[in-house]
Amino acid sequence: MTARDGPQDRYKAVWLIFFILGLGTLLPWNFFMTAREYFISRLADPEEMSRSWNQTGEAALSLSYLQSMFDNFMTLCAMVPLLIFTCLNSFIHQRIPQQIRISGSLVAIGLVFLVTAIMVKVDMEPLPFFVFTMISIVFINSFGAILQSSLFGLAGLLPASYTAPIMSGQGLAGTFAALAMIFSIAIGAQQPESFIGYFTTACVAIVLAIISYILLPRMDFFRYYSMKDKTEYRVYNAELETKRDLIKKDEPNGMEQNNSKIIPIHNPDEKPSVVAIFKKLWVMAVSVCFVFTVTIGVFPSITAKVSTVLGEGNKWDLYFIPVSCFLLFNVFDWTGRSLTALLTWPGKDSCLLPVMVALRVIFIPLFMLCNVQPRHYLPVVFSHDAWYIIFMIFFSISNGYLASLCMCFGPKKVLAHEAETAGAVMAFFLSLGLALGAAVSFLFRILI
Repeated sequence: MTARDGPQDRYKAVWLIFFILGLGTLLPWNFFMTAREYFISRLADPEEMSRSWNQTGEAALSLSYLQSMFDNFMTLCAMVPLLIFTCLNSFIHQRIPQQIRISGSLVAIGLVFLVTAIMVKVDMEPLPFFVFTMISIVFINSFGAILQSSLFGLAGLLPASYTAPIMSGQGLAGTFAALAMIFSIAIGAQQPESFIGYFTTACVAIVLAIISYILLPRMDFFRYYSMKDKTEYRVYNAELETKRDLIKKDEPNGMEQNNSKIIPIHNPDEKPSVVAIFKKLWVMAVSVCFVFTVTIGVFPSITAKVSTVLGEGNKWDLYFIPVSCFLLFNVFDWTGRSLTALLTWPGKDSCLLPVMVALRVIFIPLFMLCNVQPRHYLPVVFSHDAWYIIFMIFFSISNGYLASLCMCFGPKKVLAHEAETAGAVMAFFLSLGLALGAAVSFLFRILI
């Protein structure tokens, strides 16, 4: 049976489900980051602050430290579990069923956000609240890593175009977060209770993703591709047994002919080798890793510190970074990811793709030479806001398009039964790129 004989994706239902699942992987974390002001405000507990004035001042110093180091610890507690659990999923996916990994991760993330929403109304001391928040971040990114790599592995069983909706959904999640940030600025400072809406929205998105995943096995299109390898194997063996029975009946004296030329196709119960699979797709894996190393190396550690030439004290200065940096990046990143649903140039065997990935390194010096403040060593070459916006558009659209292409092509460089493992390996290198980018961003900032 060929792919043409298979069922069609009616109403693009499977595509839409993968889009919702992709949205569900990053929307919770993006909303978590959007609410950072809420978490920081909870660390400045008024009762603890007033108590510090009557004592030695140590409590005030502790609060100041927790608030100032919140972003650093948040990044650390996000990146490390993401990388570790993505790596683990490359191996445990062969031992733990895909249904448990995906549905279990979604339920776990949903519960974390439900508890976080409830905690808005619960009074806690700053230090216990800080520890609780960091544990929540670890849980979200640990289960998020398993969910993300499992989804890419699942999409690897389908045609290459079905990795694109996951990437597109993840891109839209960032856009939602950027819009939420701008909306927060527009309406002014929010009360802590209003952040219940952020966490509730994340819970709704998780519930929608769970419902979508439950509906997925009911789709004929998905069932055909997810069971294609096993079905072909069973049908082949049934035909093979029938042929052997017929040969036995036709042979004189009950002697069976040598059937060594009949070689069975792959047995789906055999576990594919991760190392062997990596050797087939290492170009795509390294490419997606490099894409995100460059991106996270400058975004947002450098791009968010660019100042407008109009100076401070005006409305554009208030919205410059939220709009020109975060919103612009997420909109065009989403556009780039979505483009792969219409265009897949260059092809998976083209040498041009890794060359285009390598050329993105030019964005590092371009952003470093923008009006990044404060600066100590490098001159400002591109001071006008227009240069920064142009760089950001090309930077973000190339990130989304090239990363999505690599993630789509990776599982197609291997055999059908190796596709799920290949998707998990690609997800690991994506996470590795995020971690490496976070590490080199400190160096790039020092050089400015």
